[in-house]
Amino acid sequence: MAEFLRGMPGVAWAGALGRALTGGLIMATALGAGTGLGPAVADAVGASGLAARLIPAALVTATALPLVAVAHRGRSPRRLGFGGPWASVGAFLAGVGVTAAAATLVLGAATAGGLLHWSDPDPGALAGFLVSNAVVALLLEALPEETTLRGYTWTSLRGRFGGTVTALATTAVFLLVPGASTVVAAGAARLAGEDAGPIGIAPDGQNPVDYLILIVVFGLTLVAARTALARAPLWTSIGVHLTFLTVNRIALEGDRRHAGWYVEHGAGDAGLLVPVYLLLVATGFALWGRGLRRRRREGTAYATALRGSREAGAMR
Repeated sequence: MAEFLRGMPGVAWAGALGRALTGGLIMATALGAGTGLGPAVADAVGASGLAARLIPAALVTATALPLVAVAHRGRSPRRLGFGGPWASVGAFLAGVGVTAAAATLVLGAATAGGLLHWSDPDPGALAGFLVSNAVVALLLEALPEETTLRGYTWTSLRGRFGGTVTALATTAVFLLVPGASTVVAAGAARLAGEDAGPIGIAPDGQNPVDYLILIVVFGLTLVAARTALARAPLWTSIGVHLTFLTVNRIALEGDRRHAGWYVEHGAGDAGLLVPVYLLLVATGFALWGRGLRRRRREGTAYATALRGSREAGAMR
């Protein structure tokens, strides 16, 4: 009976959707537990500064990755989109490079047009921020979110649905994570004796509609990055994710985060430019992926024709 049910299309689709939602649940649980319990753990061990920020971030990754491994039933991480060392480095640098280039082009044009006005950079403070932010953002957001969503959720859906449906459904699950994580964080904080943070679909102080629109654009951009390269594609989306967080925290929050460089005036204008450079990133990866797939098809057709020619020659 179980084998019969697994063979039914509706049951198979329901299973794929259930696994996809499981990826979102894992990320929401990990993010909520890390941000809810992290401050209490940091206080308990007397951590401050960067160490206090690293503890919640490490908790998120330490929670999310093992849960994904369990849900994935011990299968190879390569099936989620990871790869060997060299392929991973190349894919990660592709994500960083394309995103940085798009952000530079768009924000640079806005600066040249007088829309943005930057402070004088402090090289030492900027270097320190880049290093600390990279470590914290990788562990808190980029690595666990891509593993759970563009890794496990995407893979679960792609085995049953086409590319467009998978992209839209993965992004829909992505939309559910921030709000769900605030519920988990509030509960975890109360268990730890800490004050519970606000519950909502958007970070405190941000317009929910604007935030959700940005998440949709960002989610689709990450899918475009994840599907562009054939080898270690998940590292491409990790590179995009990390670079996106870095650029935005310098341009929009650099003063508050003591990044050593920030927009002095017109920060709202910078915020409006973020979806623009994300669309440029998505377009770039979509074209890159299309070109790679076309070359693979041409290479396969050429190899088939060559093999047929050799076989025909051998029969003469």
